[in-house]
This record gives sequence, C-alpha cells and structure tokens, in this order.
Amino acid sequence: MSSTVDIELVDVHKVYRKGRLEIPVLAGLNLQIEAGHYVAMMGPSGSGKSTLLHLIGGLDQPTAGSVRVGEACLEEMDERELTAWRSRHVGFIFQMYHLVPVLTAAQNVELPLLLFQMSSRERKERVETALEVVGLADRMDHRPNQLSGGQEQRVAIARAIVTDPDVILADEPTGDLDAKTSEEILGLLNLLHADFGKTILMVTHDPRAASHAQRILHLEKGELERDELNAVRKLAEPAGGVANVSSEH
Repeated sequence: MSSTVDIELVDVHKVYRKGRLEIPVLAGLNLQIEAGHYVAMMGPSGSGKSTLLHLIGGLDQPTAGSVRVGEACLEEMDERELTAWRSRHVGFIFQMYHLVPVLTAAQNVELPLLLFQMSSRERKERVETALEVVGLADRMDHRPNQLSGGQEQRVAIARAIVTDPDVILADEPTGDLDAKTSEEILGLLNLLHADFGKTILMVTHDPRAASHAQRILHLEKGELERDELNAVRKLAEPAGGVANVSSEH
C-alpha cells in the first residue's frame, strides 16, 4: 500500500538537559517531506540526524515547535497515544537489528502484530509475506545466531514492514554491514519505495547509501544546511530487489 502521509516540521527546537546543563540539538528546524518520497539525512555526529528521526517517529518530542505526520500532531500526544500511533504508522530499522535472540525469525517479525486484534492465521500470513518480500522465506524458523548480519537486518526490515506502516525510518541501516550486503539492504529499501510506495527516511554517513534517495538533507549543528534533489539517483530494478538477494548474506 502506498503512503499517503506528508511530514511537516515547523520551527522545531530540541534541547536535552543534564542537571543544569542545556544541550541544544535542533534549532528552529523547518522541513516538509511529501508522501512516498525517499529521503536521506546526512551530517557529522551530533548534527541532530537521529534526533530528527526520533521526533518524526514519535520516540521523542520537541522542546518547542510542531511535528505533524499525516493528521497527527505528535507534540500534542501523550506517551500512550504515541505508542498506539507508532504501532500503526511507523516502521523502524536500526543499525544493530534489535532482534530477540531466543525467538525465530518469524517470531521476531510477528512481535509488532501482537499489539493488534487479529487472528493467528492472519498474523502468520502477514509474517510469511514480509519474510518473502525480504527474501527470507526459507529462514523463518532460524534464530538470530543462525543468521548472518545481512540476514538479521533483513529480518529487522520484515519486522518493520509487517504492519504495513506509512513511514519507514532507518537509522544507519547499513552501518554494520560489508559493502556487498549493504547494497542488498539498500536494494530492499529501493523495492519498498518503488514497488510499495513507502515514505522512507534514512540516516546515513555513507554517500553511497545516500545516493539511493531522491532527496538528501545535510544537517549541521542542528540546522538544515543543505537540501538537495538527487539528480543522479540510482535505483535498483524493483524485480531484482527480492529475486537477486541471496539468503547467504
């Protein structure tokens, strides 16, 4: 299902406090992202990239300003409301996978669905579909210690998409992977964008990863320094996103 959710940040400030010390991270940031776009965010450590991702995903709230995702104004929601909203609208992909080691791939992917009222049969069908999309239909009974790093990340991607979210937020999704496996993961993100119309926001330090996005944001000291359209965008062929991904990585 294609995303229909636009994202808008208006005069967003974020300040972290440690005792009496204030640490400003975002300073009056304004940003609009159209539904169905693939955006990369780059910048040095401490520039506010991950903080921005967390604000858009409802994992954190701004000190001042407005964060709107679709019809939801996140700064107006309490933690219970944010938790319910995230479960339906956002899929997260992190650098370190965060899989539960005692669960199989299928069980890890199923976890987000346990928050919804649906039959075990429907959960099973959704899990199988998500694992098929990422090329791991033959690994669903394997536990994380039986998978390679690339396979673990693909399980994490399947877990992120199993609820059919509007927005996929990826924080350094290839940061712990070798070059070949990184390209396979980026191919999957291309597939989710091109074939499924997902809105994707990716934090990365890697210019090669950023080159897959339509738009590249450069943050510096909590401000949007540059906002560029990627004229030389290189998208993998959608059909190759699954069929050409080897389960050995």
